[in-house]
Amino acid sequence: MDTTSTPSRIHAWFRHFAHQMSNLVGNPWSFFIAALIIIGWAACGPIFKFSDTWQLVINTGTTIVTFLMVFLIQNTQNRDAKSFHLKLDELIRAIHGARNKMIKLDDLSDEELAELRKQLDRLSQKGATK
Repeated sequence: MDTTSTPSRIHAWFRHFAHQMSNLVGNPWSFFIAALIIIGWAACGPIFKFSDTWQLVINTGTTIVTFLMVFLIQNTQNRDAKSFHLKLDELIRAIHGARNKMIKLDDLSDEELAELRKQLDRLSQKGATK
């Protein structure tokens, strides 16, 4: 068995799964279904006399869903940020006169980014005074 391809298969599967799930849970129907679940749970309160178990059901359910959604959202945001940065890098590279130093800014330290911010602020102020 070829174990070297297993991590890439897992990544590919998770990427596909996360993309499908973000599309599924990111639509209005998912919100309405979640709202109906909450309304149904609240309506059951009097039946279960608003017991600790009744409260535990919703607390446990929402905690589990939130925990899992954090990973899906983070995966989606990471992929979006990477593709956005690559698009910007390509635009910077393609535009004549653009500073190629701006490519791969995400690799700079916080201090280097602060210094670049100061440089851009100075350029902006010079442009505003002209």
